[in-house]
Amino acid sequence: MDSILELTNLLNNTDKKLFRQFLKRKNKRDDVKNLHLFNLIETDDIDGLNKLYKPDKNNDAYYALRKRLQDNLLLFLSQKTFESNHSDTYDALRLVVVGRFLLENDLVKIAFKCLHKAERLAEHLEQFNLLNELLLLKLQYAHLPGAEDLEALTTRFFRNQSDMQREAKLNMAYAFLRQELQEIHLKGKIVNLTTLMIMTIRKYKISVQDLMTYKSIYQILFIANEYAAIQQNYGLITRYINRTKQFIQNQASKKQSYLFYHISILYFLANFHLRRKDFTKSESYLREMMDLMMTDSRYYKLFYLRYQLLSALNLFFTGFADNAIILLRESLTNTKHTSKPEDIEDLRIGLTMFLALCSDRGSLKQLTLLTRTDAWYEKRMGMLWTIRKNLMEILVYAQFSNIDLAMSRLNSFRRRYKKYLLKTSEERVLLYLSLVEKYLLKPDVVFETTYRKKVLNQLNKAENNDIFTLSFIAWLIAQWEKKTAYKVALTLIADI
Repeated sequence: MDSILELTNLLNNTDKKLFRQFLKRKNKRDDVKNLHLFNLIETDDIDGLNKLYKPDKNNDAYYALRKRLQDNLLLFLSQKTFESNHSDTYDALRLVVVGRFLLENDLVKIAFKCLHKAERLAEHLEQFNLLNELLLLKLQYAHLPGAEDLEALTTRFFRNQSDMQREAKLNMAYAFLRQELQEIHLKGKIVNLTTLMIMTIRKYKISVQDLMTYKSIYQILFIANEYAAIQQNYGLITRYINRTKQFIQNQASKKQSYLFYHISILYFLANFHLRRKDFTKSESYLREMMDLMMTDSRYYKLFYLRYQLLSALNLFFTGFADNAIILLRESLTNTKHTSKPEDIEDLRIGLTMFLALCSDRGSLKQLTLLTRTDAWYEKRMGMLWTIRKNLMEILVYAQFSNIDLAMSRLNSFRRRYKKYLLKTSEERVLLYLSLVEKYLLKPDVVFETTYRKKVLNQLNKAENNDIFTLSFIAWLIAQWEKKTAYKVALTLIADI
């Protein structure tokens, strides 16, 4: 997508109006074409773009105009973000900016008051980089009347330097673990999570105490959750879940200070118990999550769609399919232009799955709304998500007698993903695909004992006990039991 159009999509109608006013104020001449270009890109007017400059001439002028427009968009967005963000971190940053300005203009007393307040906020939020800048500013003006004691300032500065180093080590460890996850995910690298964690902690010389913060717990849980999703076995991360629960209990009094991390942790806990089929605990963490979301509108907006998805999944897999479908339909209807595309796609595929398992033809319509390319889904949603989406597409077409289309999708899937699945030791997906193919070519095969045995044997593998994998297996079993795949899935989930 055009980079300017991507930036433009971040603006609502009011923002676009303000941006046009921003450009008009900056334009020194009447013949500047930046407003014209902005309007053409916004409306996707290809013919208009071609007329802006002659195709064979002034290419340099056109690209220079594009660059200036992009730079202005970035400047406008930065100012808008700074002005509209009311978080404590931005409040502290504003106070530092104001404090510096006041010091430069000899308003020393009020400047130091601003910096003292900023320091309290930054310390409370553990914004060590901001503290570093702030303390350096205080040291720079420590000779002025009313300044703090130089020794006390120096002590705080070196203490903060130590905190910055600790946070830097944690961030490097997190980056390393994310890189290892990519190796596991895309190249099938065999790794034991506990061994990997211990090796990483030693490599970056991280102490146990360093790990006892909301941010580090969140990062560890993020890695663990991704690892479990790749392995499709959430039992592998039980020890990290138990440690997280203990940490949350011990840190309850601090939750308001680290709201993002706390809500994220509760989300991971709710997802863990959902995938482990402990729906009661999952719902309990979702209630805690909503209680915290309600305390801050920023985080309510950020987490709302993810909360809705987990709530719907809990409803669906506890027998309340109609309520789950209504919940997802309402959530999709109420999405805003600021909603993350990934969250919307998650809701869309969830609704498609619910309808398909219930043999509702509405799943066909939902499939047509999953319009992005596989490359986009692989990059933004992950390979596992994209593979499931493609498999579901095959099943939905087969379910409603679009056999030729189902076979076409199956062959395309095999061409695109066979090498990857073999490389990552996911032969079971190819086995499942072959069972689907046999059914498509000869529907009566579901009444053969050998075929049924192959399908049922998949239930004996631990990696197939995930609720989503069971739902796929349920679809095949439903073909001979003459039930909806949903009823079969509920039975499998209750029995395993």
